[in-house]
Amino acid sequence: MHPTALLIGGTGFAGSHMQHLLNSEYRVIVTGHSTDIRNSGQLSDLVKLSSPDFVVNFASVTTVKESSDDPHRTYQVGFLGTLNLLEALKKTKFRGRFLNISSSEVYGFPNRDELPVRETAPLRPMSHYSVSKAATEALCYQWSQTEHFEIVTARPFTHIGPGQNAKFAIASFTKQIAEILLKKREPVMHVGDLRTSRDLTDVRDVVRAYRLLMEKGRSGEVYNVCSNREVSIRSVLDDLIRLSQTPISISQEETRLRPAEQQRTLGSFEKLRDQTGWLPEIPLVQTLQDTVLYWKEQLSQAGR
Repeated sequence: MHPTALLIGGTGFAGSHMQHLLNSEYRVIVTGHSTDIRNSGQLSDLVKLSSPDFVVNFASVTTVKESSDDPHRTYQVGFLGTLNLLEALKKTKFRGRFLNISSSEVYGFPNRDELPVRETAPLRPMSHYSVSKAATEALCYQWSQTEHFEIVTARPFTHIGPGQNAKFAIASFTKQIAEILLKKREPVMHVGDLRTSRDLTDVRDVVRAYRLLMEKGRSGEVYNVCSNREVSIRSVLDDLIRLSQTPISISQEETRLRPAEQQRTLGSFEKLRDQTGWLPEIPLVQTLQDTVLYWKEQLSQAGR
């Protein structure tokens, strides 16, 4: 019989890819918005019925802007929701492994001499989103030490790929390219700040890392999930325009600019590699091509 993996909040971008990755070797149970992580009774019933061997917690308010718009919900879903989940698992005498999905946002705005960021870097969260993630990390560490739980935390950096919501920058770029190629919009890209750089990893590589951490990560430990490569957002846009083989102009819009934008991100995956053997495999150009294709398919289906 296959082991059971319970993916909380697993209907989103990374969670959907994680489900696809695990399906052949796990009995996968996925919750979405119909299960409210803030409702301890719902969680207790879910855990009791599913009896999981592994739990991955994706549940989160997903953007810095959303967290600023509703800070209380951010902490209720992130920190208190995780506490509800841990208590529900404790009631059923859970003896499996728990993977907590955090974020590189907990590092805040590292100094240039701190790049690439390692897991030992200080946490300087700069938003309700990242404060919630940092607090949840502390909660998970405490439970890994004081309860009979094996808990591992992943700190993913920016991940991109097919299926990502277009409210994120590169997903927006790829959707706009697809619309231009399908003649659904004028050949003009509407963008925000192109001066920033990011550590970008394909979501399919990210969920491979999650699986390895779920199975092999050391309890109580935190692991960066990143590419260890810094890429300028401008160069990503240039690559997309080149791949489109279409003359496209660029229009920067004030509404797409953040008031406090992190200029650079670059992480080290050395710890993850050394302890699990993980390496990123999918080239950025393939990620961009696959994501444009995803949007072309989505837009074509919507037009039928």
